[in-house]
Amino acid sequence: MSERSEVKRDGAKAQKNSGRGDYQKGDAKWKQFVVDYKEASASFTLNKPVWSKICTDTFKVSRDMHPALKIIIGTDSKVRLGIIEWAVLEELIQFWEDNNV
Repeated sequence: MSERSEVKRDGAKAQKNSGRGDYQKGDAKWKQFVVDYKEASASFTLNKPVWSKICTDTFKVSRDMHPALKIIIGTDSKVRLGIIEWAVLEELIQFWEDNNV
């Protein structure tokens, strides 16, 4: 599965020439997120420099959007994981708790 098909699967809007130029950073925009997609057959290493680049790319697109990383691991059976900032997760949980009492 390609990055393009993952973007389509998510209903996200692909960034033109992502990775090139100064302003169309990240692979796609989805909701309030600039998403970077990474595919790996068995594992993916997330470290501070990788996350820092995703954050920097997001801020170049818009300070009002949040960075997100979607990792697709596997060849036959795929596992899809989303990485977001902890503060955003806390907001989502608070919203859910406020609206599902």
